[in-house]
Amino acid sequence: MAKKSNSRHVVPNQDGGWSSKKAGASKSSKKIETKKEAENWSRELSRKEKTELVIHKKDGTIQRKDSHGNDSTTVKG
Repeated sequence: MAKKSNSRHVVPNQDGGWSSKKAGASKSSKKIETKKEAENWSRELSRKEKTELVIHKKDGTIQRKDSHGNDSTTVKG
């Protein structure tokens, strides 16, 4: 059985705009016109799912990551 994905990605869409996609999914959850809107929508889902949010640049490389639960380590301070 495949391991459940613990991340959601904001990625550029081939047709223009941006997509919110669970890691390993073949289709996006939603296609959104602007990156800002895609980040906001995906962040809400990521918080509910308690997953990591990965924001990509237009070229597909990772711009930043935000954790919304299930951190692998506890950091004090």
